[in-house]
Amino acid sequence: MATVKEKAPAKKAPASAKITKETYMFWYESMQLVRKFEEKCGQLYGQQKIKGFCHLYIGQEACASGAKSALIEGDKYITAYRDHGIPLVLGTSPNAVMAELFAKATGCSKGKGGSMHIFDKEVGFVGGHGIVGGQVPLGAGLAFAEKYNKTGNLCICYMGDGAVRQGAFHEALNMAMTWKLPVIFVIENNKYAMGTSVERTSNVTDLHTLGESYDMPSEGVDAMSVEAVHKAVSKAADRARKGDGPTLLEFKTYRYKGHSMSDPAKYRTKQELEDYKSQDPIEEVKEAILKKKYATEEELKAIDDKIKAQVLESVKFAEESPYPTVDEVYKDVYEQEDFPFTID
Repeated sequence: MATVKEKAPAKKAPASAKITKETYMFWYESMQLVRKFEEKCGQLYGQQKIKGFCHLYIGQEACASGAKSALIEGDKYITAYRDHGIPLVLGTSPNAVMAELFAKATGCSKGKGGSMHIFDKEVGFVGGHGIVGGQVPLGAGLAFAEKYNKTGNLCICYMGDGAVRQGAFHEALNMAMTWKLPVIFVIENNKYAMGTSVERTSNVTDLHTLGESYDMPSEGVDAMSVEAVHKAVSKAADRARKGDGPTLLEFKTYRYKGHSMSDPAKYRTKQELEDYKSQDPIEEVKEAILKKKYATEEELKAIDDKIKAQVLESVKFAEESPYPTVDEVYKDVYEQEDFPFTID
């Protein structure tokens, strides 16, 4: 029989929850890593070195970096299939992510998940999930586990704007609010569910207002600003850790590329894209760093050069890594590894 663990001491927000020079430098480096990694992924996909589905995070980097700086070690992260950026921000090795995209055995999901199913439990990343909205009840379940075990941790559950049309979204919000689960639901509203604009799918375009149906604290956030993301997540995390339950945040963001690598994104105008690029979250942080004299242009360039080397190293690592062996087919699928069938 399962027993409830003794209550752990309440965890205090780290010093990094305050916005300092170190916070800004973390934002710049982590967002730049995601940007350069994803740009390289786009090139490699064009060369057919990465195959299958591939959804890039370019433009949405602040959604991950701003949350990481506001949360603490032990918190869980779960998202949909646009999932390369979050683990990179959390500290997953670029080598492991790139190898997974190459379907190599050294990938973080052993080459079995590919682009849409990145996992790294060591950094608290409980996966990218390929079923639209499927991760939302899982996020509530992760939060239930944290509450049940009295860890003081929470789960932040990301989803796209298309996922809010799924019944599982509403069921999860209802249960999370009823049980006061420590979960932060995040809608990454990049304006288009695949190729259909939010305005064409519902009369409700301020998606965070959906949480009001459950009396859930809900807020729209300018997610082109990493500072705004950080502040909103900090507030929601404080509520969750106090035992007051979930929050629904709508991160108003934008993807610079198509829904996936196969999407030419002809459903939007070039002017719309340029308007959002003028609000680039990385450039905003760079300007703030220079204005506050936290670093010089030369120091930021040194960071850029380091990241470029990291990304190139990840490609080399992935290319030189082996593919999974045939006996891996039945491993990590069934509890009993000694499967009764043989492989010729």
